[in-house]
This record gives sequence, structure tokens and C-alpha cells, in this order.
Amino acid sequence: MLLELRLRNVAVIESVTLPLASGLNVLTGETGAGKSLIVGSLGLLLGERAAADRIRAGADKAVVEATFDTSARPELRDWLDERGIEADEHTLTLKREVSAAGRSRAWVNGSSVTIGVLRELGAMLVVVYGQHEAQQLLDASAQRDVLDAFAEAQDDAALVGAAHARVLAAKQELDALDDRRQAAQQRADYLRFLVHEIESAAVKPGDDEAVEAEHRRLAHAEELRSSASQAADILSGENMSVLAQLDTVRRALISLQRIDSDLERLQPAFDGAYFALDELSRELANYAEAVDADPRRLQEVDARRAVLHQLVRKYGPEISDVLATLESSRTELALVDDADDARRRVELKLRNAEDERAKGARSLSAKRKKAAGTLARSVTALLPELGMPGGMFAVRLAALPETGGFGAEQVQFVAALNKGMSEGPLDRVASGGELSRVMLALSTVLVRVQRVPTLVFDEVDAGVGGAVAWQVGALMRTVAAHHQVLAISHLAQIAASAHHHVVIRKNANATGGLTTADTHIVSDNDRVIELSRMLGGDAEREVSRAHAREMLERGQSAKLNEA
Repeated sequence: MLLELRLRNVAVIESVTLPLASGLNVLTGETGAGKSLIVGSLGLLLGERAAADRIRAGADKAVVEATFDTSARPELRDWLDERGIEADEHTLTLKREVSAAGRSRAWVNGSSVTIGVLRELGAMLVVVYGQHEAQQLLDASAQRDVLDAFAEAQDDAALVGAAHARVLAAKQELDALDDRRQAAQQRADYLRFLVHEIESAAVKPGDDEAVEAEHRRLAHAEELRSSASQAADILSGENMSVLAQLDTVRRALISLQRIDSDLERLQPAFDGAYFALDELSRELANYAEAVDADPRRLQEVDARRAVLHQLVRKYGPEISDVLATLESSRTELALVDDADDARRRVELKLRNAEDERAKGARSLSAKRKKAAGTLARSVTALLPELGMPGGMFAVRLAALPETGGFGAEQVQFVAALNKGMSEGPLDRVASGGELSRVMLALSTVLVRVQRVPTLVFDEVDAGVGGAVAWQVGALMRTVAAHHQVLAISHLAQIAASAHHHVVIRKNANATGGLTTADTHIVSDNDRVIELSRMLGGDAEREVSRAHAREMLERGQSAKLNEA
């Protein structure tokens, strides 16, 4: 549950700490004191969009922070661990800053997080019910979600949605397969010619370089042979060859070494040079003998070279591109040749997904049908005590032409909220105040399946008073037996029903001259004074206080009447 909410520099609020307790917490105060800012600031912690206009005049940033007791939600620890967030055993701290420049930052237990993480975590901690949320009850998807929550069928709904997504994906795959197959069929003759042309050439990586090298050798065979022979003759020929002259050097070196033995160190250098040149001479001679001016082979290489040049020109610019074209063309042809097998595989995938969807939808429909009557009877039972005598609430399930991602039926809430009125959809028969009270009734009924620990009701008591207001307060106390409830209210009856009463007051800032707001926990006589103010009486008069004390006594013992 929410232990404490701290606000700094939020609109008229300079610095406020709002301590909360278990049970029903009611926040009251004069119009414009800043009650709505509390809920709006809490919304920031739940991941709502931040706006720079929420920052107090003259401040550089607004800060909202909250501490939660999570001892009753041990699964949150695993959720935090999975996201690398340090998890305390019993408490959780959320913080968000909004700068004057519009930038927003968020933290969970001191770890920086994205707004998406904050929003996901906030949804597990707090649910806010207000005029806006009441209006959402008019939406078909919201009504479906309410019924599924009451039926404890969220897992079934998720399975149907996942199976439906697979159905759509398989259908898209079939369409794409058919499109590719049709395109490939139109190009099949060309592709077969292309594959045959490249395969016939037996192209391998590096073929072009090898053919070019062989072509150069064959085209310049005479030049190669002549140059190699000439070089070999210079090295080892009979007339003043290099090796013959080296013999003269060898003899001179021997004579030098006889006189100066230190010159023996030159012998290895000479021997290395001599043997290297001798080896070079033999290699050149052998190369010259091996060079073959083969006109027939040159013609063959010329023809191969022309084939490769043509392929590169058509499918290049490199041999690797030619081979890549061959591979992609084979794949495209396979779509034609293997299309039936591929389509059968995807069709099987589609049938399996459709079967899973149908099976899940049957289970979901059964749970919805069973829960619809129970939900309708439970809500209807509460309507008379909420100022709608003879009121009726029902859940209609209309079969859809085809099972979709949300099941096999459409869910619609219908009602007749006044005696003698014909039933109709909520958006046609309910006023704003009536819609809020229907939402309160639904919240009371859903309390057994609602796992979120803290529920916030933001002035959903608008348009009610008298005995109905007492029943609204009793409803909130009923909900508060299972959840922490925070209600923003202007009704004394609801304030008197609270377990914990907080007042927000507006006053002038003595230093800056700016209006600010502060919160005060009231009890005993202070609470009597606040109730007197809410009743519009003079809190200084004993008659007003006596009335307030009587209301407080009644509110603390309030119980929901059974219809």
C-alpha cells in the first residue's frame, strides 16, 4: 500500500508530505486548495505524460516521490530483480522529476528507469478511478476487460489474443508466399535460362583471375622464353657469365684468407650469393624450356575468357556477383518448384493457430457467460442504495460473425438506472453522476479479483448527496476492507466514513508572496471542525459541531445496506 506521497514545487504546492494509512483515506479541502494536484502528481508516478506547466512558479523542477509497503506483494521483488533494480524486502520508492525545460526523469529504489518501466510498475501498485475513468466504462474494450477480470479469464483472453496474432501472421505469410510465387512464375523462363547459362560455364570463385593469368602467359610465351633464356645465359653461360666471374672472386677470396684469416668471415656471404645465383640460373633455364607457345590452348583460354567477360558484364561487376545471382535465382526458382510444399507447411501452421484460437475462445466464452449473470446481479443489488431504485444492470454477450483477437463475442454493459425506463447501453442511459456510481458498484463487486493494493477515487461522488452519499461512503469502506482506498471528496458523509482524514489547506507564502498548500491530518475536534466547514455551517457554533460529531459517529459505524 501507499505509505507516503511527497510533492515539491508542484503548481501551488511548495512542499507537501501526505502520510496515508490502511483502510479508507479521505482527502478534503476547499475548492482550489490543490486536492486535484495530489491525484495528478500521483499520476506522474504512474507514468503519465509530464508537462512543464505543473512546475511551481520560480522553481526549476517539480519532484514527486512515493513510498509503498510491498510486504504483501512478494512477487514484485522478482519483477524488480528481472530488470536489474535493487529490491528492498518490504518497501519500494518511486521518484519522478520534471524540469522547467520539459525533461523528465524517473527512479525506482534509486535506480534510473524509463517511463515505460515506471508505468508498468505503477499499474501493479495503484488504480485511479475518476470522472475520466468512469467515462472509459463506455468503451467496449473497457467493458470486456472488466468482465474478464471478474471472470478471472485474463489468461484465457491473452491466449486467444496470442493465437489470433499467429493466425494473422500465417495469413500474411501465405499472401507473401503467393505473391513471391506469382512473381517467380512470371520470371521462371528467364531464371531457368540464367541458371543454365551460369551453371554451364562452371564458374568458380577466382576463375577470372586464373584465366587472365594463363592468358597473359600464353599470349607472351615467346617473350617469356626469350627473356628467361637470356637471363640464365648471363648467369651461367660460357662467355663471361656471372658465375664464371664469381669463380675469380672465389679464388681471390681464398688468397686473402691465407694472408688474413679474419677474412674467413666473408666466406658464408660469398657461398650464399654463389649458390643462390646458381639456383636462380637453373630455375630460369627450366622455365625457358617449359614455356610452350600453344596456339590451340591460347584459343581455348580466349574462349573461356570471353565467356567469363560476358557473365560479368551481365551479372557482375565481379565473379562473386555472378555466383550470388546464380544462388538467388536458384532460390527464386525453388519457390516455383517447391511452392506446393511450402504452402502446405504454412497452411498447417495456420490451421494449428486457428485451432488454438477456437479452443481458447470456447474456454473464454464459457467463463464470460458464467460470470456475466453473476456480475449483473451483484451490481444490480447495489444500485438502489446508490440512489437508483429499481435500477437494473446487465451484461450482454453478442456472438461475432468470426472469432477474433478478443474472443467470439462482443461484450456490452446495458442498464436501466431509473424505474420505468427501458434498458440501453450505458452511454445512452447514464448521466455523469450515475456513471460514477455504477463504477463504484463495479469496483465493489470486483474487489475480490482486483490485485492492485491501492485504489484512488477522485471525486467520483459528484452529483450525489444525502442518503446516497452515506451509501457511497459505506461502499468505499467495504472496498477498504480489502484494499487501501484514497478518496478525494467534497461530501461530509464520505469524509465522516473515513478511517484516516487528511485536509489540504491553501495559504499565502510569507516569504515569496506565492500561494502554497499544506496537508494536515485531522482527528478528534479538528476533524469535527473540518466536517462543520464541509457542511457549510459555522464551525464556532456548538450546533454545527454537534451535527458534525453526529455525522462522524454515524460514518464510523456505516455499513453497506444489503438490497
